[in-house]
Amino acid sequence: MSQSLLLVGAGGLAREVLAAARAVPGEFTVRGLLDDDPARHGSDVDGVPVLGPSDLVHEHTDDQVLVCVASPGRPEGRANVVRRLDLPAERYATLVHPAASVAHGVELGAGTVLLAGAVITAPQRVGAHVLAMPHVLFTHDDLVGDFATCAGRATLAGGVVVAESAYLGAGSLVRQGVRIGSRAVIGMGAVVLADVPDGETWVGVPAKPLVQS
Repeated sequence: MSQSLLLVGAGGLAREVLAAARAVPGEFTVRGLLDDDPARHGSDVDGVPVLGPSDLVHEHTDDQVLVCVASPGRPEGRANVVRRLDLPAERYATLVHPAASVAHGVELGAGTVLLAGAVITAPQRVGAHVLAMPHVLFTHDDLVGDFATCAGRATLAGGVVVAESAYLGAGSLVRQGVRIGSRAVIGMGAVVLADVPDGETWVGVPAKPLVQS
């Protein structure tokens, strides 16, 4: 029997996670979406109803949960939702699209989602509530922290540390041995050759701190 699943968030990311869950129909059945925008309540997303606000997870105690929130403007947004909901770790699903490639021995934290084409090449631990969008690549000895978001085609060379709630933009490349700080944001297509401090935004080739005008 498949596990009933609730998705928190009803935007574009929720649509992608819903499609991934439907790709493994024997594992998950998405019961509904939850969103704190009242304007969404009673609508549907790709045939699945928006049941109400996120706090309804506390009433649907038999359902597993995935938080579908990600934005470079608020890299800590998913962490904030998870902490507010304050659910035990066992309430969270772990979703791996069948077109992802995960090496034997990889450990995935609760609430983590790997979308189609994501690749993890060697045994390592990936944190809780991590999002790897299509064609993300983690190579040997990487350490990806809780709540990290890696947009499509982001690539980590070996021994990269991605700290909690970091956001790596689409097509970004991170050199071997580099650390991406907590809540740091890496721009689309950036090539990161040096450690990025906590909370900074780096862009460009090679990547440098974004100077706000």
